[in-house]
Amino acid sequence: MSTFGQQLKPRFGALGLIVLLVLGTLAIRLWSMQVLSGDEYAALAENNRIREYTLDAQRGRILDRNGIPLVTNRPSMAVAVSPSAKDDSELLLALSTLLDMPAQEIQDRVGSVREEALKPRVVAIDVPMDVISFLAENEARFPGVAVQTIAVREYPQGVLGAHLLGYTGEISEEQLQDAELEGYLLGDIVGKTGAEHEFETVLQGDRGYQRLEVDATGSPRRIIEQVDPIPGRDIILTIDAEVQAVTENALRAALEEAHADDFDAAKAGAAVAIDIQTGEILAMASLPGYDPELFLGGISQTEWAKLTDKDSEYPLTNRAISAQYPPASTFKVVTGLAGLQYGVTSEWATYYCPGKWTEMGEQWPKWCWKHAGHRNISFHSGVEESCDTVFYEIGYEFYKQGDEKLQGFARQFGLGEPLGIDLPGEVGGRVPDAAWKADYNENYPEYIKWLPGDTVNIAIGQGDLLVTPLQVASVYAGIANGGNVMQPHILSAVLGSDGEAVLTAESKVVHDVEVSDENLSVMRRALVAVTDTGTGSGAFRGFDVAVAGKTGTAEVSGKDDYAWFAAYAPANAPRYAVSVVIEQGGHGGSVAGPAAREILAALLGLPVEHVQATDISR
Repeated sequence: MSTFGQQLKPRFGALGLIVLLVLGTLAIRLWSMQVLSGDEYAALAENNRIREYTLDAQRGRILDRNGIPLVTNRPSMAVAVSPSAKDDSELLLALSTLLDMPAQEIQDRVGSVREEALKPRVVAIDVPMDVISFLAENEARFPGVAVQTIAVREYPQGVLGAHLLGYTGEISEEQLQDAELEGYLLGDIVGKTGAEHEFETVLQGDRGYQRLEVDATGSPRRIIEQVDPIPGRDIILTIDAEVQAVTENALRAALEEAHADDFDAAKAGAAVAIDIQTGEILAMASLPGYDPELFLGGISQTEWAKLTDKDSEYPLTNRAISAQYPPASTFKVVTGLAGLQYGVTSEWATYYCPGKWTEMGEQWPKWCWKHAGHRNISFHSGVEESCDTVFYEIGYEFYKQGDEKLQGFARQFGLGEPLGIDLPGEVGGRVPDAAWKADYNENYPEYIKWLPGDTVNIAIGQGDLLVTPLQVASVYAGIANGGNVMQPHILSAVLGSDGEAVLTAESKVVHDVEVSDENLSVMRRALVAVTDTGTGSGAFRGFDVAVAGKTGTAEVSGKDDYAWFAAYAPANAPRYAVSVVIEQGGHGGSVAGPAAREILAALLGLPVEHVQATDISR
């Protein structure tokens, strides 16, 4: 009979064999790691020991034409959180209380995959010093939380020129696909709108980097290597900050004037001031506006909803270049010049205005704004008094000729397409013709045919005709500039590190209107009469410089009339052109005209004063 020890002997043998196999396997694995894969694991160990972070470059400044800072940079105390803390609910809750931010918002920012994998996520900027001190004193309670000093955009002039300047934010997926932004990384701050976007590659400098040695916990031990970033270049805009301020204030005053005239729905508008000889934009304003500081550090969902809600009047839209309106009677200068150039009318050609115009048939009557009629009236006086009948007659004659000369002449001024301003978001408006109408109504055969009323409506700036405030200003600038329409631009120069210009913008003619000097002179005289004794005289009463201008009151279906005024000055030696539109503001001469006066006064160095005027015309 075997003993108990003899019975266990086979088991010990099996166990020993298993141990030998395990040890052998470990030995082979160790040999493989040390010999065959030694270099690979050494590199991994080095990578775990060495961390590399990019260093963001400071963006270039944006200055006005006189060197006044419009956008600069300032240091900001920011709180950054390591992405590894995204699931630490206790930490996020503590930060939420400390920073007075929703915990979910902090978690969303920490968990963002739009940045480098190991780069701490900035969750708050402009953090108060008492919070910074608390974090420093309680570092152990906030693992993965660090305080950083970062550069953020600063706006020395407040919200002035916000639509022109634009705002910055994290680069989007779409922007990452942009060939011009090659080399950008997730999490980079880039220009989103306005000049910040248009001149991104100039304003954005070259990033640097920092290589750190870290310990087993990932805490920095020493800097191994650092390459400092190269700041972006400063740019000078054509904008005059003082004129810009007057322009924005003039728009606000115009809205108040509209409200005083019982046009309570007036909440938005735009204005443009342009140098007629160079195309330089001296001021461009759009209301309502917004504060670009809202976007620093990332805008909250609540604030974004306020800016994009349908009841907000869309304050992020630059109405000067991105909104399209019927130009109303400001377009009569185009109709009039076309009529003069093609022999349809002349300066002292006479018309009869009964108030109710029925030349297309009694079933299609059209009214002059003066229902009692102007009676016998010349072309010159028709511009001065904005008589609709005069321009109905001219438009009807163009229709009967059948070759769309009026539309073609309008396009010579650049209407119907973008003018090419160096800002994102410019739209081209619309100059309707028979081909457009047929295409637009392809599913409604009964509306395809181009009718006499279509051309007649265009002749007074109504119907399906659409323009931008920038286009209207450019039309008047072109009339003042001998038929040459300059390409509008806001960039004046790019500065090098020494503050000297390395690139200067050049003036360029983009449209050369085929119109004689004689016919331009006829229209210019009529436009001066508008502000002297005509529909715009109330707005320019007592103005020290002669102004050539035109009122306009646009009819928009389902809304109150839109108020327009366009002009250039001085009339005898033109330098500047302006256009103003107030949505649902009523009459151009009483609402938009006084605003245009204030802008021209600022441009000409005259006292800026708001006047009250009356105007019942269109």
